[in-house]
Amino acid sequence: MTSHDEAAGLSGQDQVTLRSPAELADALPYVLGFHPDDSIVMIALHGPRGRFGGRLRLGIPGTPEEWPEVCDQLAECLITSSQRRGERPDGIVLFVCQDPAPGESGLEAMERLRPLAQRLRIACGAMEVPVYEALCLSGGRFWSYVCPDRRCCPPEGVPLALPGTSVMAAAATFAGVHVRGSLREMEARLSPLVGPRAEAQEHALDVAAGELVPRILEPTDCATVRAETLVLVGEMLDRLRGAPPVADFCAADLRDDGLLRDEETAAVIIGLQDRVTRDWAARWMEGPDTEAALRVWRALARRCVGSYEEYAAAPLTLAGWVAWSGGDEPAARVALSRALKADPEYLFARLLHQACNEGLNPELLRQCLRQGGVDRAVHAAVQEELARAGVIEPIGRGEADPVETAEALQSADRALRAATAEVEQGDQPDDQQGEQQGDGVDEGEGPEQRATGGAVGPGGPAAARAPGGRRRPEGRPRTRRRTGGRGTHSRR
Repeated sequence: MTSHDEAAGLSGQDQVTLRSPAELADALPYVLGFHPDDSIVMIALHGPRGRFGGRLRLGIPGTPEEWPEVCDQLAECLITSSQRRGERPDGIVLFVCQDPAPGESGLEAMERLRPLAQRLRIACGAMEVPVYEALCLSGGRFWSYVCPDRRCCPPEGVPLALPGTSVMAAAATFAGVHVRGSLREMEARLSPLVGPRAEAQEHALDVAAGELVPRILEPTDCATVRAETLVLVGEMLDRLRGAPPVADFCAADLRDDGLLRDEETAAVIIGLQDRVTRDWAARWMEGPDTEAALRVWRALARRCVGSYEEYAAAPLTLAGWVAWSGGDEPAARVALSRALKADPEYLFARLLHQACNEGLNPELLRQCLRQGGVDRAVHAAVQEELARAGVIEPIGRGEADPVETAEALQSADRALRAATAEVEQGDQPDDQQGEQQGDGVDEGEGPEQRATGGAVGPGGPAAARAPGGRRRPEGRPRTRRRTGGRGTHSRR
């Protein structure tokens, strides 16, 4: 995580010691920044005291037939990523989190997921890294697949601590760290609308695509469409910025949806399929624009309905970029993962997701973004980081190609083959401040989480304006076949 991520907000002077499976289970939401329902979570451990290092989260595959391959990939991804950072894990702690299916008890869910946990342990053991603890969290209880002691891990499971009562919760509260709710709740804020509102929005998208796509593809009119799109985005930002605050995020999203008209959101969604327009829109990323821009991109993602769901890659990636730039890395990872689900080939999302995984400082990207396009900025920063880590050969200024870099990233990190995997790199121990939580945090900013006895312890444009009327071949959207055959779509 970056140094200003709230989930990593405990100072380097704070030390949290986790001594039991119960404390591990209770600490998980604070380690990730949200409750990871329906997830596999793996955390690398370093040193004799079990200092937390890199971490990885992936949604549980829907069918057991997928489990062996996925388990092998996850183990290799976490271990090799940590090793590339200079510190091979000494062990791993594993969490399998999934609520019971309808008619299923938590105990039955735990037994159903037991083969998955066992397969993950085998995959890690094959790479000579033991799994010190493997927990299943389901139905408000936890079970250990490893601990044989019925006094701390009885067969019927152990209830999770009430929110705010665990050791980690106390430390997080003292440091001002907040858990953002469950993963399901975070994804719901980005999910397409349903019902009559969705039907009206899809009709508006049909009309906008029929009107704007020919103009975007026409060199003489493309710059005008870009300017019109940015003007609409600026008006949306002003409207949402001026709305009174709402504490409940569900009510806030409903309020935002009511402030935006179907016709204008459809025009912006179609306009953002042009890469140059999207690059300019990404410059609303800091200062007073951050909150309003994030709300706009979330609202636009919810408007990508029906046969236009794939178009959500652009607003979802912009939402991820603004969230990460504003210091909310958990929200950024959720948005970028959904962008890659919408379009696994969307280059901006792939590069930004990799940059986030590599622990880059968003300020480096902001500086590049102020001078050039998003793809080029993200590509340059990621390429520089991978070259520094010795993964790829350095490339001279102006020589790198985004497509070649994407291929290099894919070979360097197998997580790109599992587009929704979320890997957070661990940093190195600080000899002066003691062992710290490794999570890509700048020195002195991560909490120490350890165990005893070998157990586990855990400014954009001032106003909307056209990009100078420049017309470049790479700025024109690519056409491709898609369900319904409507519109155009940029794969970058």
